[in-house]
Amino acid sequence: MLQDIRQNVQGTAAKVVVWVIVVSFALFGIESILLGGGSSGVAEVNGEEISPAEVQQVVNTQQRQLISMFGENIDPAMLDEQRLSSQALQSIIGRRLLTQSANDMKLAVSDAELGRLISGMEQFQINGQFSPELYKSTLAQAGYTPASFKQALQQDVVVNQLRSGLPGSEFSTPAERELAARIVAEQRDIRYLTVPLAAVEAGVSVSEDDIAAYYQANEADFYSAESVTLNYIELQAADFTAPADEEELMAMYEQEKGGYQYQTENRVSHILLTQGDDESDADYAARISEVQTALNDGADFATLAESASDDIGSASAGGDLGYSAGDAFPEAMEEAIAALDLNTVSDPVTTDAGTHFIVVTERREGEAPSFAEMRPELEQRVQEREAQAALLSTVEALRDLAFNAQSLAGPATELDLTVETSEPVSRNQADGLFANPSLLAAAFSEDVLEVGHNSEVIELAPDHFVVLRVEKHQAPELQALAAVRDDIVLALRDQRAREAVASTAAQAVARLRGGERVEAVAEGLGFEWQVEIGAQRDSGMLNPALADAAFALRAPADGEQLADYTMTPAGDALVYQVSRVAPGKLASLPAGRQAQISQLVGGEHGALVQEEYRQGLREQADITIY
Repeated sequence: MLQDIRQNVQGTAAKVVVWVIVVSFALFGIESILLGGGSSGVAEVNGEEISPAEVQQVVNTQQRQLISMFGENIDPAMLDEQRLSSQALQSIIGRRLLTQSANDMKLAVSDAELGRLISGMEQFQINGQFSPELYKSTLAQAGYTPASFKQALQQDVVVNQLRSGLPGSEFSTPAERELAARIVAEQRDIRYLTVPLAAVEAGVSVSEDDIAAYYQANEADFYSAESVTLNYIELQAADFTAPADEEELMAMYEQEKGGYQYQTENRVSHILLTQGDDESDADYAARISEVQTALNDGADFATLAESASDDIGSASAGGDLGYSAGDAFPEAMEEAIAALDLNTVSDPVTTDAGTHFIVVTERREGEAPSFAEMRPELEQRVQEREAQAALLSTVEALRDLAFNAQSLAGPATELDLTVETSEPVSRNQADGLFANPSLLAAAFSEDVLEVGHNSEVIELAPDHFVVLRVEKHQAPELQALAAVRDDIVLALRDQRAREAVASTAAQAVARLRGGERVEAVAEGLGFEWQVEIGAQRDSGMLNPALADAAFALRAPADGEQLADYTMTPAGDALVYQVSRVAPGKLASLPAGRQAQISQLVGGEHGALVQEEYRQGLREQADITIY
């Protein structure tokens, strides 16, 4: 074949093609041939690109949330990246549309406000105080940098401004509230009697022929559950915990003492002046000079911040921005903060946000705890790290040994591990270690169950692994009639009792529809009866099944009484009669109830407006998915 290629490239046409390729490489680079000129994004929304990294970030977050919710019992299919990626992309598109719309409306949030939000988040605090080190490590674990998290938070804030503004602009008219009140506050007079299941159960009999017939007709229900008894090796990081080396602990302590978390922190207040769109440079400079003069004359900083600062969020707190260890604010501010003495006002400092006057109101000198205080934490970290390393090393060795082993005994002996044996495990195991979907799928897989191989070493969590093998397989078997007789008797008695209750209830309804009163029917059947005058559907005075059924009936005509029955989940029958319906009136309701109805209608309108707005953005947008 190579000889054919060599011969074919001797022609003129082939030489021209080769020359074109060479020129393309020279002028545009090899990427022009291999990669093309297309975008590297996965989608575009009104010209803004969505990168694969954005999608992967959302997928990773979703996976962590699912694992946190379901733990070791999570179904691996729920973590499928292809399915999650599709959902993540649609979520990003919707969010991007809202962000673009918010930007078009000039919605914004100041850097100071973002800083205050971040410093107030509990997940970044130690003993109630913002920790820059914890902030960075938490973000790193979640796949964020401080810059990317700040950008995402900024988008969250402006999108929430839009989301809250849309329903906030909606209102309900008096006619709409009146209509809602007619339905929500409707009252009905309901008389009813109860036919209890217990009253007829005693009279239900089941013969041996009935039992045999039921057994034959429902044989499929009486097979024992398929099960397997498993041999398995379980590895957890805690099994590899060993005493920590004292010299290593001391070295870690010395390194930790110089750590960032023990640096000096400054509590900062500022007065921010921003130039308005219609404010001239001269007027802006005059405002800056006026504030500086007031400060030079001894004006109270907090009082001046409340009246003069354009940072609305911090102005109400006397300009307080919280603590910084050197990285919470823009570089120019941090440089000024580092140079300031306590309670000394800075000269004007310019950042992208505007002009700042800064004062350090409190300074906390960093002081590392003693070795004795830190030892338990350091020891735990060392033990966890070394245990995890030992675990992963053993897991890798176990994977190699178990792959071709005829049992788990050999790998266990070589690695000094223990083979354990499970109780019988069914396909729908609901509790214990083998309720885990990954282990169930492996135990009943063709390779393990039918071929007889060891399973793969299955990761249930980063510090938890299991390998298993089927010791015994118990196929489903039809159980003898004697073994399931009691279950059949219970099923037949319950079925026939419910049928008897329904039959009695139907007879009672017929009598009511024939003109008899509830009292007379109840007395004739030997059951109690009750009445609710002016009952409301959500009052809680009626059985939920009765409320649903009675309020689903049409309103009776004048002098008419409607009757029917409904069954409760417990098997009781509720025979009821509706004699009067009074529509609710908004004006007659207490003020609190009127407010609830107004909120109900407004909430429905607001949700509808938000959905219509999102749909409208999608319909008008130029969205391309590659």
